[in-house]
Amino acid sequence: MWRIWLLFDPRRVLVALAIFLFSLAILIHFILLSTDRFNWLEGSHKGHPVAVQAAPTPGK
Repeated sequence: MWRIWLLFDPRRVLVALAIFLFSLAILIHFILLSTDRFNWLEGSHKGHPVAVQAAPTPGK
């Protein structure tokens, strides 16, 4: 395994790996945001009720 690091510069490999993983994470998050089910910013557009009306309190 140590011979591989003689062929490649470890700093360049780690920087390239970090850039690749960051871009992959951004891509996955944008794909999820484009779906209706997993869009956590706008919520789902299925028409779920936001609030339920509270029952009147007795005595008023």
